[in-house]
Amino acid sequence: MAGARNDQTPDPPPAVDDALEKLLGRFVTYLAAERRASQHTVLAYGSDLRALFRYVRTKREHPDVEAIDKLLLRSFLAELARKVSPGTLSRKLASVRAFFGWLERETLVRRNPASELASPKLRRKLPRFLGAAAAAEVMEAPAVAAVTEIERARDTALLEVLYGSGLRVSELVGLDIAEVELAEGSLRVLGKGKKERIVPLGAKAKAALEHYLEKRPELRHPKTGAQDGEALFLSRTGGRLGVRRVQTLVQRYGGLGAGRGDLHPHALRHSCATHLLEGGADLRAIQELLGHSSLATTQRYTHVSLDQLMAVYDRAHPMARVAQGARKRPRRAGRRV
Repeated sequence: MAGARNDQTPDPPPAVDDALEKLLGRFVTYLAAERRASQHTVLAYGSDLRALFRYVRTKREHPDVEAIDKLLLRSFLAELARKVSPGTLSRKLASVRAFFGWLERETLVRRNPASELASPKLRRKLPRFLGAAAAAEVMEAPAVAAVTEIERARDTALLEVLYGSGLRVSELVGLDIAEVELAEGSLRVLGKGKKERIVPLGAKAKAALEHYLEKRPELRHPKTGAQDGEALFLSRTGGRLGVRRVQTLVQRYGGLGAGRGDLHPHALRHSCATHLLEGGADLRAIQELLGHSSLATTQRYTHVSLDQLMAVYDRAHPMARVAQGARKRPRRAGRRV
């Protein structure tokens, strides 16, 4: 029948407030261009703020930034708290704070309601890590794995670099050949916020990379012979190795070498920092190696064993030395009073 609506025609998208959407567009541009935030961060903040805007439209007749007050934000977060974990809630609150902080700096709002919100209490979890012996076993696991020689060389090199240089998995897969300085024993790494840093290569990582680079030309597409000419770590078909593939490889060698089939690349990064700290490395040096902007982050990611802590205490604290002397003196026999 003429004029009848086709049931298969999708509903038109709901009308949105142009003012809010325009502000969000400007904000994400600021994040990407000025803050140099990662694409993941930009997408996450955008998603969080669109959820807030949807909530505002259900609660306010005239939805705009001036209609968003402290009570509305608290109501929004309270509703979220019933659905998401404290960690996710904290991330969403960070998105809201960043947005309103930017609005305030740009004088686009008269007040910042997000500045009056309290953060949810979080129980900080340290990433799992390996002991030195277990880490060595994981590094040696490719030698006994059922893989080709070129895969063995590649996997040994990537494990040694992950653990030896404390890289994030995203930094590892982003490495290009041009960023490897074998003569100097270093790597040029592009970290979070597109911040560049130089990290050292240990002797084993350097040797493993040299061996892999000799065999790297073998990693090509089986039909076309194509190969990524820039990427350091390649897949069997000659393309840049991806994050998911590296995670799978680390799990495989974690299970094979140390019985840790749940091993994550970040655990190797944390293990690197832990072993450096236990070996006497300065916390500031570890901060530079890991690329942390804040020393507090380095302190959270490093872990000192109780034995190491007590050994440092015994060496450094004057009262500990007194106590040690008292422990060494023989006990005097006598009547208890």
